Amino acid sequence: MQFVGYESSGPDADAALLVADDGDVERVPLAPGTDLAYTLGERRCAGVLTDDGHLDCGRDDAPYCAQHASTWVCAKCTGTCLKAEMDCLEPHAVYLAAFAPDTVKVGVTREWRLATRLREQGADRAAHLRTVENGRIAREQEAAITTEFTDRVRVPTKVRGLHRRVDDAVWADALAGFDPVATYDLDYGFSLDRQPVPATVATGTVVGVQGRVCCLERAGTTYAVDLRDLVGHEVTAEADGDALQSSFDAFA
Repeated sequence: MQFVGYESSGPDADAALLVADDGDVERVPLAPGTDLAYTLGERRCAGVLTDDGHLDCGRDDAPYCAQHASTWVCAKCTGTCLKAEMDCLEPHAVYLAAFAPDTVKVGVTREWRLATRLREQGADRAAHLRTVENGRIAREQEAAITTEFTDRVRVPTKVRGLHRRVDDAVWADALAGFDPVATYDLDYGFSLDRQPVPATVATGTVVGVQGRVCCLERAGTTYAVDLRDLVGHEVTAEADGDALQSSFDAFA
């Protein structure tokens, strides 16, 4: 078996791990209270998911080899289209997203995907600043706003704030120069009283998932797992749930 992908939590669905076994793919929901018990083995390319299942790849590069890696060219756009033909012609939302305690980023997405995109990132608060005609205009406006706010927040920064709340003063200052269409307080269905321990493990009881960070409780300790770091690992399901130490040993 191999972890070959993950799904972030959405407005109407729990996050999940995708586990492939001889071409078949199982969706393992990460709802709070779910018990996971997998020992992590070697990591290699996660191959390809198709409508018919999973196509394996034996290359060592992880989570994907050069043949199976994909690059979303639009992520690099600042208003000058990098494709042969511009195709982002539907309305786009320009937004700010806040991550506890005091990180604010600017982003753009297709307007109809805004709620999903915010949850994919694990934002604590957000503001829909404006809707524009197409992706090119949105990227131009995003590029202008990056003089004040970052356009990327890395997972370790998000993990350090999982047990905290957004600083109200920081958020108020961020919004001071805008007249948002709407603002959001996002709830992921769990709370922590201390910072979780970053780890790459797949054993424990799911506390909750925020963005692509899954919090697992084991023996009184809460671990923060970047789901992308699990992709590509060969795994063994443990019937007795006693896999945590061996999972750590894989990274010693």
